[in-house]
Amino acid sequence: MANIPKTKNGRARESFTIGREGFAKISAVEGVRLSDDMKQMFREFDSKGLSAEERRREIVRRYGKKRA
Repeated sequence: MANIPKTKNGRARESFTIGREGFAKISAVEGVRLSDDMKQMFREFDSKGLSAEERRREIVRRYGKKRA
């Protein structure tokens, strides 16, 4: 069974961060694969030391819907 984070009263937390490896495993089950370009993008994020917010902004800039 997965190690699901708990609150102080012992109940399962409603949300939590699973991390890159956990996300990759779930994505593989769902048939979702990163393109080579996306893998390179994440390597760049790591090498630049971008924060989570900076990563989100860059992903939206690159892949978000363009306004007309």
